[in-house]
Amino acid sequence: MKQFAALYAALDSTTRTNEKVAELTRYFAAASADDAAWALYFLSGRRIKGLINSRKLHTWAIEGAGIPEWLFGECYDAVGDIAETIALLLPPPDLTDDRTLTQWVEAHLLPLRRQDEAGQRESMRDAWRRLDGTARFVWNKLITGGFRVGVSQLLIVRSIAEVSGADRAAVAGRLMGEWSPSADFWHMLTAREGTERAPSQPYPFFLAHALSSDAGAAAIEAALGDRALWQVEWKWDGIRSQVIRRAGQTFIWSRGEELVTERFPELAAAAERLPDGTVLDGEILPWDATIDTVMPFAQLQRRIGRKTLGKKILSEVPVIVVVYDLLEESGVDVRNLPLHQRRTRLESLLHDLDDPRLRPSPIVSEPNWDALAVERAQARATGVEGLMIKRLDSPFGVGRTRGDWWKWKIEPLTVDAVLIYAQRGSGKRASLYTDYTFGVWDENGVLVPFAKAYSGLTDEEIGRVDAFIRRNTQEKFGPVRTVKPELVFELAFEGIQRSARHKSGIAVRFPRILRWRTDKRIEDADSLATIRALLPPETT
Repeated sequence: MKQFAALYAALDSTTRTNEKVAELTRYFAAASADDAAWALYFLSGRRIKGLINSRKLHTWAIEGAGIPEWLFGECYDAVGDIAETIALLLPPPDLTDDRTLTQWVEAHLLPLRRQDEAGQRESMRDAWRRLDGTARFVWNKLITGGFRVGVSQLLIVRSIAEVSGADRAAVAGRLMGEWSPSADFWHMLTAREGTERAPSQPYPFFLAHALSSDAGAAAIEAALGDRALWQVEWKWDGIRSQVIRRAGQTFIWSRGEELVTERFPELAAAAERLPDGTVLDGEILPWDATIDTVMPFAQLQRRIGRKTLGKKILSEVPVIVVVYDLLEESGVDVRNLPLHQRRTRLESLLHDLDDPRLRPSPIVSEPNWDALAVERAQARATGVEGLMIKRLDSPFGVGRTRGDWWKWKIEPLTVDAVLIYAQRGSGKRASLYTDYTFGVWDENGVLVPFAKAYSGLTDEEIGRVDAFIRRNTQEKFGPVRTVKPELVFELAFEGIQRSARHKSGIAVRFPRILRWRTDKRIEDADSLATIRALLPPETT
């Protein structure tokens, strides 16, 4: 456990990729197989759910620290993270413990699910008496399900490949889908020779690099060269997925490695007609069959957020898969074939299937970059985010490999809005106000909340905004501060829809801060009327 906590501290203390890989490599090289598997499980973002809620931890920590609740609240307000607050407030440990990560998980963490509240309380208090500093903080994070560290799957794969000598692509593939942390899994993962693929196992997703959204046709031609070397498709706004038909079973995976087969029964039914040993890469989209066009992503969110899918929601928000690629054919991995060959086979397969729920992604056929730039400029009106540009001779790679696939997105929508609420961040920014709510003017001249944003400012700007918030807090509502309306920021976002859940009546996708408009007064900020004019025609 101490070694895992030390790894966390090392990863959290640097932003340098090579340093992170070196720390991971050192840990995996020294760890036992079962410890390495559990560390991988947590580092890759997996969680053990249904343990102990934060409120119970809060109560037990107050008891353990011997402080009044108001003082705990003040400390939490200052720190901004309950796991860290508890780790700091509890007295130093009075017991020693050198058990491994696996022993801690198996002896303390997993049994929590079966214990009553009294047993959980004693188990947690015993753990706090044995763990100190970073180890106690990491333990709290594992319990709450909030363990996060700034390391990507790509870096994890790279370090495991360096330690084991296994092929990176093989490691990435073995990590996909469902797996349980164990010594046996670790040995399978690090084997230099290939292992048999489970029927449900997806392939790693291949991702595109972004071209500048303000790049013109001339810049794209200079960067990519001859238009004839590239396949161009629309960039759809849905759920990237893989549809798998193997061993007489169907599996649908999201890019986030979530098995979503039961969430999309109509797609599972369509996939049953695929030949055995088929894997498709595509995008799940809400689709209006009456006019044969994509529906807003907000409609898909209606389905995602429901535990039970009734006939009403299935009929109101039908879905399809726009298929990009063929990854496996008749049980054979075809990812290394050039794209143009995979595309030909894909079109033949889907033509024979003849199911509108599985359709090939349309090719954008304009012959030159200038014509493509015109098409791209009209993308938002047709419900897409821009263009995908793929080299015709490219294989289907792993992760974000530069050079073969590019996304040329449309420029984001922007508005000027006023900072009206603020809240402290988390992790390294727990002592700074970095989570902001912005308002725009309604018809009555009142600033109403419009969007939240957490990124886009430099560290120096964050410091200045934080100082302003502290000097100009008007009210406090728990961790939220009402701020004197004075600062104007330009926000960018990708999509906009009406929403009954938001006070402004509008929801936006992926809002972020473009710049601090020190040149503008709050009276210059945008109004709801101006923003409503950005709504797509079908929703006005």
